[in-house]
Amino acid sequence: MNHPAAPADPPYDAAPRVPSDGMSPGRAALSVTWAGLPMLTLGLATPFCFAVATLWRRKIHLLLATIAYTAVLALQLAARRDMNDPTAPGHDSAATLFGTCVFIQAVGGCFHAFLVRRRVFDPHGVDGTAGNEAAIESVRRSRVLRLRARELAGNDAALARELRIGRPDLPRRYNDGGLVDINRAPAPVLATLPGVTPELAARIEQVRAKAGGFVSAEELSALAGLPPELTSELAEYGLFLR
Repeated sequence: MNHPAAPADPPYDAAPRVPSDGMSPGRAALSVTWAGLPMLTLGLATPFCFAVATLWRRKIHLLLATIAYTAVLALQLAARRDMNDPTAPGHDSAATLFGTCVFIQAVGGCFHAFLVRRRVFDPHGVDGTAGNEAAIESVRRSRVLRLRARELAGNDAALARELRIGRPDLPRRYNDGGLVDINRAPAPVLATLPGVTPELAARIEQVRAKAGGFVSAEELSALAGLPPELTSELAEYGLFLR
């Protein structure tokens, strides 16, 4: 069903600062930091990153990665030592070996870490429900906003009209949670109500012109001959300012 569009809610509509894969912003930031350490440390932290992940998740693929990156780090340190010792066997090829190891540790390790960071930080998709929780909270907030807007309209209809409650087609600053003023909104806005097609919206507009407006969703449904199942939705999202 096409619910009325409420004004944007910044806390939930803002784009995430890090690639989150559905994770909460804090955990997503931590996972990106963890995955970026191999590159930031030129590979020196790669074995330690995967060792921490192994201790945390106790997965065989992480253990094997830790062993492999530890071996490459040992080879890298040995190559660096040979580079600084002109008399060491293989001194001429030490620089090439050192560069290769750094590349594997930094670039390969960073790519590997980004590849598995979701499985390390949110293996069961539990943290991915953060987006769902935000959506639920947004719906609850809209309900509260509609309730408060109705109370305001009931106590001071003139103020409600001035604030343009229920008129998403007009410029306004008041967030009414998605209410639509059935007695004043044009047909295209009425068509955004749940279950209201453009044809039904045009019918409501025609009946409204003859009846001079409605006082409730029940009266609207009866006079306009709307399907009975729409009454509860119209009562939830409709406002009947006189």
